[in-house]
Amino acid sequence: MYVIGTAGHVDHGKSALVRALTGIDPDRLQEEKDRGLTIDLGFAWLTLPGGEEVSIIDVPGHERFIKNMLAGVGGIDLALLVIAADEGVMPQTREHLAILDLLEVGHGVVALTKSDLVDSDWLDLVSAEVTELLAPTSLGAAPVVACSAVTGNGLEELVSTLETALSATPAPRDIGRPRLAIDRAFTIAGFGTVVTGTLLDGSLAVGQDVEILPAGARARIRGLQNHKQRVQRAEPGRRTAVNLGGVAVADLERGMQLNLPGQANLSSTADVRLRVIAGASLKHGARCIVHHFAAEAECRVGLLEGEKLAGAEGWAQLRLARPLPLLPGDHFVVRAGGETVGGGTVVEIGVKRHRRGDTNVVNRLEAIYSGGTSPALMALERLQPCTLERLARELPDASIEQMVAALKQGRAVPYGAHYVTSERHEETLGLVTRRLQSYQSAHPLRLGMPGEDLRRQLGASSEFFGALLDHFVAAGIVQRHGSVVALAGWTPRPSQQQRQDLEAFQAALRANPFSPSPPALEAELAVYAEALGVAVRIGDVFLGRDAYEAMVAGVIEAAREHPITLAEVRDKFSTSRRYAQALLEHLDQIRVTRRVGDARVLREAPRRSQGTEAS
Repeated sequence: MYVIGTAGHVDHGKSALVRALTGIDPDRLQEEKDRGLTIDLGFAWLTLPGGEEVSIIDVPGHERFIKNMLAGVGGIDLALLVIAADEGVMPQTREHLAILDLLEVGHGVVALTKSDLVDSDWLDLVSAEVTELLAPTSLGAAPVVACSAVTGNGLEELVSTLETALSATPAPRDIGRPRLAIDRAFTIAGFGTVVTGTLLDGSLAVGQDVEILPAGARARIRGLQNHKQRVQRAEPGRRTAVNLGGVAVADLERGMQLNLPGQANLSSTADVRLRVIAGASLKHGARCIVHHFAAEAECRVGLLEGEKLAGAEGWAQLRLARPLPLLPGDHFVVRAGGETVGGGTVVEIGVKRHRRGDTNVVNRLEAIYSGGTSPALMALERLQPCTLERLARELPDASIEQMVAALKQGRAVPYGAHYVTSERHEETLGLVTRRLQSYQSAHPLRLGMPGEDLRRQLGASSEFFGALLDHFVAAGIVQRHGSVVALAGWTPRPSQQQRQDLEAFQAALRANPFSPSPPALEAELAVYAEALGVAVRIGDVFLGRDAYEAMVAGVIEAAREHPITLAEVRDKFSTSRRYAQALLEHLDQIRVTRRVGDARVLREAPRRSQGTEAS
């Protein structure tokens, strides 16, 4: 299924030609019928001699309705450029042709209408003028057919020529990511909300959930139609009407895009290859209107090289006033002051603002645009760390397998489900190594750096940080002890004096296990003692590990019989009030016991503490 879009100057007979070819009047508005002037998009369909049915979008030709014309031609496969033989090339002929050229519509047919009003010599002159006009454009090879919607002369040849041209047109692509740019939204009694548009890049089926951007509304497909025929599945390249449940027509408007949930992103910035048409110019920072399929948005054009672009191509960044669902490879048109001034191709989306004249940025864009560098690797450089699913939303043309192959070839490094470039991997490795070395130098008695502190210093999400640590541990770069991280092979290194102090400390804990009076340790050495497991800190006092476990077990055993008081704990272990109180408050804190009046009772699921991790 293909979509043909008309183009041409006002009153050159586009709608009359569509009626003559299809028997369908594309002028659906009463005002259009009253004025004999196409104002908005019209739709019809045609069955070719070979039996294939094609959609036709009829666009207005008046200069005041160019934005309506732009809403219709963004997704067409073939242009039917209509030029009245009695008038020849006119201003909107040139502007419509410029738009088709900017959108790189490469397949088309020219219909010289009203040929019954001129003689053969005049017709030859107009035909030569048209051929010369088309030569430098994307429609340079388009055949020209003289015809008349009134007499019917040439219509059979025109249909045959359209069929031949379509046979050379690539089939509409199907990459499994359907999108439909909404050009109409209305209500039908008994059915509810209906939207129409040209379906691109994938199929839709009745019953599917969909997302509508940029509104973010969710809906379910209740019904589908192609050319007023109900279907269960709509294929790409067809004019499609979608009956939606769960969304009001008041929440929808032309320019919104219907997608499967999670398959499209909104972008407020895009790096683009921009072409300014002959006779026009754009300055850096110019305010324009960008047209993308049926959507339009105000934008600023930031030129990446030079102060001005006139009748030439260059690199630019579009900064949109409102986000649009752009994709790399999409075409767009830029208008300013009510005139078409340029257009081009989206290369990267969701990009940061660049420093002007940065050759690295320009070289990267050149590499992507020319196909010399993997788009997957380029997107990863911008988005990293990034999952394959995130890349898939950025690169609709690539399958997961293609992206994996491109990333491997480009030396991308997987951290679990996330990928980073090899350059970012080396940077991260260096940063982690330096941070851990610095921490270990400052705290030589600790088992490692708290993982949460390292994560914050790296600016990583919890999910990515976990994957990063798994990768570095598997590679033998770091080691983990509970919640702390150190370089592989790291062990605390106490000095000779610190070892002597620790031995004296342990001896004091053993001498009077339940009420010891150990010598004070410097803070770092106390942390080290806990890390070794020879001491447990409870409040502001220490117990030996064995004594601590015996006291905890004793309190739990006694509390199973009856609520236990501080005095009972003191007497049971022949300890001081200070130690008894510290132990009970510690057990409350770790949720083994809870206080009821002056006594403690067990919680339902008591657990024994294993001490605290060194940090």
